[in-house]
Amino acid sequence: MSTRQKIRCAIYTRKSSEEGLDQDFNSLDAQYEASAAYVASQKHEGWKLVRDRYDDGGISGGTLERPGLERLMADIDAGLIDMVVVYKIDRLTRSLADFAKLVERFETAGCSFVSVTQAFNTSSSMGRLTLNVLLSFAQFEREVTAERIRDKIAASKKKGMWMGGTIPLGYDRHPDPQMRQLVINENEATTVRRLFTLYDALGCLNLTMQQANSEGLRSKLHIHATGKIRGGKPFSRGQLYYLLRNPTYIGRIPHKAESHVGLHAPIIDQDLWDRVQLKLETGATRPRRNPSANAKSPSETSPLAGKLFDESGDRLTPSHATRKGKRHRYYVSNRLIQSRRTPDDQTGWRLPAAQLEHQIADHVLAHVEQRILSHRLLIKPDTATSAILNRSIKALSDLSSDQKIVLASRLISRCEFAPGTMVIALNQDEVGHQLKIDPHLIVPETLSITTPFQLKRRGIEAKIVSGTTPTLPDKKLIDLLARAHHWLDQIKAGKPMHEISAQEGRGQDYVRSRIELAFLSPPLQQQILEGTQPPHLTLDHFIKGKVPISWQEQQDLYGHPDPSTR
Repeated sequence: MSTRQKIRCAIYTRKSSEEGLDQDFNSLDAQYEASAAYVASQKHEGWKLVRDRYDDGGISGGTLERPGLERLMADIDAGLIDMVVVYKIDRLTRSLADFAKLVERFETAGCSFVSVTQAFNTSSSMGRLTLNVLLSFAQFEREVTAERIRDKIAASKKKGMWMGGTIPLGYDRHPDPQMRQLVINENEATTVRRLFTLYDALGCLNLTMQQANSEGLRSKLHIHATGKIRGGKPFSRGQLYYLLRNPTYIGRIPHKAESHVGLHAPIIDQDLWDRVQLKLETGATRPRRNPSANAKSPSETSPLAGKLFDESGDRLTPSHATRKGKRHRYYVSNRLIQSRRTPDDQTGWRLPAAQLEHQIADHVLAHVEQRILSHRLLIKPDTATSAILNRSIKALSDLSSDQKIVLASRLISRCEFAPGTMVIALNQDEVGHQLKIDPHLIVPETLSITTPFQLKRRGIEAKIVSGTTPTLPDKKLIDLLARAHHWLDQIKAGKPMHEISAQEGRGQDYVRSRIELAFLSPPLQQQILEGTQPPHLTLDHFIKGKVPISWQEQQDLYGHPDPSTR
């Protein structure tokens, strides 16, 4: 009777594109059958195929965030699999760095890896060497493919083809999907011509914006396949500037800093275009004021000036207000300033500058540092660049808070805000320059940061909550909570209310309305101390409403506190 140990084998399959996946027998099935046949051929070695399939269709091998792969790794970690079988090694990954992580987890769990068509496994040192060589070629092939795609797009644009992207106002896609060119939408083209004519006559973006919106002119309406609707709104100053600078309207295709003659028909004639561009350039260089020699420029006092935009494409402009002799800086949606709306207008953003600058700097530098430490910053990590990056991390930790803000502002090319989300785009050349490495070696995913973002109000103050940054406790509310307990202790000791109000220099109603804070339930008081109470529970809220004595009534009125604070 054979005592050979059973080797539990799992087959992993992957296909980069979704093309053909809806067929009865697709590429994933072909990979699985070939791998299953190989496992069957090793039955004499004790190999046995597990029932579960681990497939990833339409997912690139450049990422490890794949549902099928994640299930496979979870089962390996749980000790359910002894051997991973793939048709080719690049089905598992095309990245040397990612493969090193996978092999480490394989070895920890006592799992091996075999490729059917390349006939080797990782249980031997020669197998590992061969694998690294093949992976190097797989990664090289991936990079060459990406370069080939970029070159194809550039060559197609030189021929005047429309290669995708957001369709500008005034145009639609050609009805024939094989035709890579735009066709004029006459209704929208009328709006485009009117905008150019208005600016040519007025010579001022703000006046043009106000006149266009008063005439009911609207941005292009986009209806996505998911049913989501964007656009169809009044123009912002930023949108208007971008439209007036778009060479697509004179029949050209923009590509990076250049433009090429397009296959589509122009909407604007060359003479009008030239006049508008001249006025835009003249307006950009015209001084807005005569600052004194000692005055600081907006970029010195607001380092993120010109890099912040809201969900409508409107630029956030530096602004400030003075209260009780103290200067408070803000970044405000430009339309709130130009239309002179109230600061709490919900259609725009008004963000406290200092807090925003510190949090963005923390997000950017922590993101870069994390990519360095996890060896995911560079396309081809090597010993020399790793040493340089390690020194860069040390230099980052030695920076002061203000120096971090200045550095982060240099790294950022654009930051966009939308309800619930902040998206930061980094400048590839500047990141390379600051880290003293070749910018072309940086992994593209490093240059984009998406993080949760909220603006919560407590009274008249606004608090930014972004990413995992904790909320800040309300110092005024905490101070009055402490004083309420002190007054309650004095009352218990026999001191009359009128004496307490006299010592505070306040009326009895003032003390009476605030001493009720001492009767809040312990969990709710703990939340106030930590700053985790619901945003609407401000000092103003407690003063204007009567605080119930019963803690159960408080829970019903204010909401149940976080169980972690109990």
